[in-house]
Amino acid sequence: MDRRHLLSLMGAGLGIGVAGPALAAGDEKPAAAVVNLQGVGLPVIADGRVRNYVFVSIRLHLSGSASMEAVRAKDAHFRDALVKAAHRTPFTLARDWSQLDAVALSRSLMASAARIAGQGKISRVEVLHQAPRRRTGIPTA
Repeated sequence: MDRRHLLSLMGAGLGIGVAGPALAAGDEKPAAAVVNLQGVGLPVIADGRVRNYVFVSIRLHLSGSASMEAVRAKDAHFRDALVKAAHRTPFTLARDWSQLDAVALSRSLMASAARIAGQGKISRVEVLHQAPRRRTGIPTA
């Protein structure tokens, strides 16, 4: 453990504001800003019928030019775009009704993010968690 890291740990324990190793070294990048969207329930549609609902938690990774407060204020717009896209072209997996296609979901939200937050403000969309309403989600052949 180097001296700067030890001093930052001691300063944190005493309530003293000492610059941590990321600020002192200067060669490390600060942590990227992220915004977690509120959970949203998306339908699993197969054969024209709603078979299940999956509640997803999503994290938006912001680019350097994005303001966290501005993106967080548009949380409802992101969730609305996601629900509309899920009804228009479902993210249903053919083999499992208890999960959604995370790649298609991310791709759809990235396309909507350019319109909602502005071009280049969102660098990546990550699906954190999927919780199905019904656990038995295997379609019968």
